[in-house]
Amino acid sequence: MSGCSSLPQTVAVEFPDTTPSRPIASTEPVAGPASGSLFQKASYRPAFEDARARVVGDQITVRIVEKVTAKQVSSSTANRTTSGSASVSAFPLISPADLANLSAGVGTKSANDFSGKGGTESANTFEGTISATVIEVLPNGHLRVAGDKQIGVNQNVDVMRFSGTVDPRLIQPGNLVNSTQVANARMESKGRGAQAEAQTVGWLTRFFFSFLPF
Repeated sequence: MSGCSSLPQTVAVEFPDTTPSRPIASTEPVAGPASGSLFQKASYRPAFEDARARVVGDQITVRIVEKVTAKQVSSSTANRTTSGSASVSAFPLISPADLANLSAGVGTKSANDFSGKGGTESANTFEGTISATVIEVLPNGHLRVAGDKQIGVNQNVDVMRFSGTVDPRLIQPGNLVNSTQVANARMESKGRGAQAEAQTVGWLTRFFFSFLPF
């Protein structure tokens, strides 16, 4: 029971609700007799318009180029030295000559020295490409996008997920955008299958880890 209670906690990125939405027409269709024209108001887009994602259902390619580096170094030093001395120059019933021979005196000395250093460094790199779909158009025109990709090989599945908010003005030709330009970005890359299970500590080992003090 102790071993089972120490199961490793699931570590996952918190994604907002990204339920896929059905694509919608750029304008609501108007009921009326079919005219046979090639121009349809409900799905019309100008011929010379920059074909960028702008409505629900449009696709956008996100180029993940995340690189985070953090480094911190700290040091502190403290020194303290104290010394003191005392001597007796006169004492009842003892002559000064005899007192000099006794060399009566007291001396004290103390020293404290402290030095400490600390440092931490972290570097993370995440690169890849994933296609996402516009799931919502916000009132200010920004696009909420979300997408996932799953690749299965034999008994292992690699899963990549992405979501965030994109400013349409930052979309490059070909509907490309860098992840560094996506607000509230959430990205996750993990696997499931035999390889993921091999990285999990066995229940008996977890049982001993739960009460071993060292």
